[in-house]
Amino acid sequence: MTTNLVAMALPNTELAPYIFECWERGEAVLPLNPALAPPETRRLMELAQPTHVIDADGRRPLANGKPVGEDTAAIVCTSGTTGAAKAVALSRSGLQVMGEGVATAIGATQDDRWLACHPLFFVAGLAILGRSWVTGVPVTVHNGFDLERVMIAPKVEGVTIISVVPTTLRRIVQAHGLGDFRAAIVGGAPLPDHQREQALASGAEIFDAYGLTESWGGAVTNGVANNGVELTLLADDEVGLRGAPITLGYRNDDALTAESFTSDGWFRTGDVGRIIDGKLAIVDRIKDLIITGGVNVGPTEVEAVLLQHPQVADVCVIGVADEEWGERIVACVVPSESTNPPTLEGLRNFSRQHLAVAKAPKELRLVTEIPRSPAGKPLRRILMQQ
Repeated sequence: MTTNLVAMALPNTELAPYIFECWERGEAVLPLNPALAPPETRRLMELAQPTHVIDADGRRPLANGKPVGEDTAAIVCTSGTTGAAKAVALSRSGLQVMGEGVATAIGATQDDRWLACHPLFFVAGLAILGRSWVTGVPVTVHNGFDLERVMIAPKVEGVTIISVVPTTLRRIVQAHGLGDFRAAIVGGAPLPDHQREQALASGAEIFDAYGLTESWGGAVTNGVANNGVELTLLADDEVGLRGAPITLGYRNDDALTAESFTSDGWFRTGDVGRIIDGKLAIVDRIKDLIITGGVNVGPTEVEAVLLQHPQVADVCVIGVADEEWGERIVACVVPSESTNPPTLEGLRNFSRQHLAVAKAPKELRLVTEIPRSPAGKPLRRILMQQ
């Protein structure tokens, strides 16, 4: 059996009711970024082949659409950090397990209210709608992250749970604190210890979420797999996930689907992890690891240390080709004060207080901003091209 795949490129507040309506009708949704240029939208439509579209002119069928399996709830287009578009198929049964699993992990009840201020065309936002739809816990939808509106959302809109990335968490804590929220779910990137301490001191309970588009968002909470999800470490400590929330595969790409799973059904996440005291800790992306002088260095670990330097407002660590070292560690830094930037010597001395000397940056590049995905992940490829 098959069902319709309905594409829609609308602002969050207009998009959310249509998503709920399609799910109630047993249809799958293809949410798209309304800010994309027409050629970009066409490429994603050609990749995903929706059967219907909803736009300013209403709902209409598409001539060359291709139905999806009846268990499909959504197709989410993502480029991750690589730039190559993929159409990730997510199941209705996985949506049910994910929604119940996350709610259980953070203790959500009918007295709570989710806040969705992430774009709904990414799984970070779409999954919040999914949790509400599955559990009946109400949700408030914003068209984006507006700090002032987020700050008053608990008192004005009754919001109790917010999902954020470390960057937006830092902005909230610095501006007002989290005391008006019951809980904050932090994902997209590891949360540095000093930021966690600041957030906890400001009020709300903090939950670390780990997951991918391919796992319906958060599959692991505070290092423990949510109900309905299995977790293992594969070869080279790559994190493997298995269970209902894991992707059905990539739309119209059987080869990529096949290579993304092991023979016994584990999804290869591409993340390097460690199990410490029975809990998962993410080291870095396999493709992001820097091999310098024969030492494997996770840039995220170095970034977490450099972010504690008082002259560093934001940082992204990359590896560039080096004749002597194979790759050298480069710190791309947004200074806290443009007139008083950090020095390479200062950063090296600071990092050596917390890390092995091999992990200290060998080059400093001052930048005005760190390019990031909507999920808050640094886009290293862009910095490497500059």
